[in-house]
Amino acid sequence: MSEDTETPLTNIDAQDPHAAEFAVLEALKAEVQSLKDQRLRALAEVENIRRRSEKEKAEASQYAVTRFARDMLSIADNFARALAAVPQTVRDAADPQVRAVLDGVEATDRQLIQTLERYGVKVVDTSEGKFDPNLHQAIAEVAGNGKAPGSIVDVVQAGFMIGDRLLRPAMVTVAKKDTSAQAAGVDTKV
Repeated sequence: MSEDTETPLTNIDAQDPHAAEFAVLEALKAEVQSLKDQRLRALAEVENIRRRSEKEKAEASQYAVTRFARDMLSIADNFARALAAVPQTVRDAADPQVRAVLDGVEATDRQLIQTLERYGVKVVDTSEGKFDPNLHQAIAEVAGNGKAPGSIVDVVQAGFMIGDRLLRPAMVTVAKKDTSAQAAGVDTKV
């Protein structure tokens, strides 16, 4: 071997008889530490992949019915429109056969909504009357009739969520700001 290509083990102090073994031991310790580090990183990566795949599997099963549920919403809308078209006074005065048909439509509508809920599809809550642009779509501003400006006056079409995702926003009308007081010169600021 030429002097230029000496290995680290050939540069060992000749006076220490164990220097070569010590150098080999230190090199092996460093390699063991490197392999331990690689092993820990590989285990962490496998655990991350396992968690990610479990999450994706859970989401896939939860949201698998999204397209089907969206199609079913038009059926729920038709039931709601049919029931809204017959006021309670007309129902009360109707023939027993007509009332039976209306009762059947109501029962079918309830069953459809319950079935959707079993698969994670729930109606967007509008009971508080607060407009939320993440859940509601304002289709018109109307007179508030005592409601705060920007609050929900009427729900035109129900909205639905699937899991924590919005399937369809609720179409609502919102109260507009009362401009009559401003036009009369009354200060509406508090």
